[in-house]
Amino acid sequence: MSHLHKITQLAAALLIGASISLAAVAADRKPSATDRKPSAAAKALVKVNGVTVPQTFADALVNEQKAMGAQDTPELRDAVREELIRRELLMQEAKKAGIDKKPEVVAQAEAARQALVAQAEVAKQTVLIRTYVQQYVEQHPITDAQLRASYERIKTQAGDTEYKARHILVKDRADAQAIIDKLKGGEKFEDLAKQSTDPGSKDNGGDLGWAAPAKYVKPFADALAALKKGEYTEAPVESQFGHHVILLEDTRPMSFPPFEEVKPRLEQQAKAQELIRLVDDLRAKAKIE
Repeated sequence: MSHLHKITQLAAALLIGASISLAAVAADRKPSATDRKPSAAAKALVKVNGVTVPQTFADALVNEQKAMGAQDTPELRDAVREELIRRELLMQEAKKAGIDKKPEVVAQAEAARQALVAQAEVAKQTVLIRTYVQQYVEQHPITDAQLRASYERIKTQAGDTEYKARHILVKDRADAQAIIDKLKGGEKFEDLAKQSTDPGSKDNGGDLGWAAPAKYVKPFADALAALKKGEYTEAPVESQFGHHVILLEDTRPMSFPPFEEVKPRLEQQAKAQELIRLVDDLRAKAKIE
């Protein structure tokens, strides 16, 4: 396949599937829905029958293709240039045919322009907010002492024992009691777990793996901690999710990762919490109507 044929193929694909949706395109458009002339400062990519196609249009399409995994190569640039020439040629023919004077087309074009302007404003807002957040985080650093305090608090909440449990979750208490009665009758927990409404464990015999009680909601955690190995709850355990039947398979001493290992994650969480507090404080002081 020749280099030229590859470019032609890519240009055709762009013509069919691409949409210039980045802020740069909107920024170079004048307020009129049909006036496509670039601003005086816009650098020209190419002229088609005397009409300038700005470089920003090409940059927008290249960035769009890069976002979908394409490499910024001369071949892509050539294809984008060809695509924009084709668009301009078709646009000029559309204007000759009076398409740009039809009221319904003008309305659609204006709606599209307004959408692009809004998108450009959102993109600008995103840059400003990201920069402010980075600056705020730098000015309010999380200390090592704060992170160690969080680490010790989490360790205390987690306790010193991990539990390997299974559970069956059903909607009604009567259904949970019926499952307990079947367990007392000798039926296997793993088989009865197929009735569970918990999609994450029902197909695995209700297995929840190893976890500290703090991972679970309080009614579940309290019931689990009260069991001995091999026991199941002889009464349904109610939580906001429904009614549980819980089986404790085993316990082991808690193995907690060292501080340095979890420090990056703790720092990330602390920064996120700091930003939540900032926004909550701003919201509390703001006049929102």
